[in-house]
Amino acid sequence: MPTVVKERADAPAGFFEAEAAGLRWLSEATAAGGARVVQVAGVSPGRIELERVDETEPSARAALSFGAALARTHSAGADAFGSAPPGWDGPLFIGRRPLPAARERSWGRFYARDRILPYLQIAVDAGGVARDQLPVIREAVDRIASGAFDDDAPPARIHGDLWSGNLLWDAGGAVLIDPAAHGGHRETDLAMLALFGAPHLDRIISGYESEVALRPGWRERIPLHQLHPLVVHAVSYGPSYGHALAEAARATLALPD
Repeated sequence: MPTVVKERADAPAGFFEAEAAGLRWLSEATAAGGARVVQVAGVSPGRIELERVDETEPSARAALSFGAALARTHSAGADAFGSAPPGWDGPLFIGRRPLPAARERSWGRFYARDRILPYLQIAVDAGGVARDQLPVIREAVDRIASGAFDDDAPPARIHGDLWSGNLLWDAGGAVLIDPAAHGGHRETDLAMLALFGAPHLDRIISGYESEVALRPGWRERIPLHQLHPLVVHAVSYGPSYGHALAEAARATLALPD
């Protein structure tokens, strides 16, 4: 199997091992028709060796198949909201930043406490979020934490960082790479695909709904599920993401319970 190697001399303890654990967990669903995941050839501190993906242009047909496969991966489930891949008790990461783990039964409490708040003050200190944007963001966080958007869906097995750069395409279709895998809400991965413009997104959604019907109002809830990636990006990439975060917070506050 042709491979590629990623290395980081300054990688924190468990950095690539967490990536390998996430890939392994997601790949467990592949045998049952879940999304294809890049194979891990080897992992050690500061280094991971992965299957090489010979990229091609994505097709509408491949996107349709991927959507159905992603729904099956999500449906493979997780132990709790925020739960790490089973068997992995080390740290989690999103990009290069730590990602809190949890074992929460309420999605809203988990999402507010462990996916938005850990990054908000860091984003303010870095200049990515202005102090006058904080009230609307904190109001949205409080509403989320109250359980206003909780539903009866069980925790899904999500990629957790599913922007278009972590979705590759080869002759066999879509391939997932570089996850921040954890137990979450299935709409979160779809909102991440929308945030950064996944190709053929409409076909991905059609394929997804051929397997699992999304709850009414899911499109209106996209900004709610984009709060996490937006605050993470506001930490590193500046005020444009802070403005987008505040707008997503306003959209969240406009949602019905």
